[in-house]
Amino acid sequence: MANNKSGSNRAEVPEAREALNRFKMEVASEIGVPLKDGYNGDLTSAQAGSIGGEMVRKMIRRQEEQMKSGN
Repeated sequence: MANNKSGSNRAEVPEAREALNRFKMEVASEIGVPLKDGYNGDLTSAQAGSIGGEMVRKMIRRQEEQMKSGN
């Protein structure tokens, strides 16, 4: 298991940071959360959490599809 400091917001693969940011913006847009570049302190905890939750659901779904197809 990765050793990640509490409150840390770093990507395990630093080169993936931009792709993760694009993915986060895409998910926020899809679920109607007004995420913007920079400060987002005006979002509720529920809104912010829904972005992360949906990102995880999508990543799991993609992985399951890859496993199902044998890739």
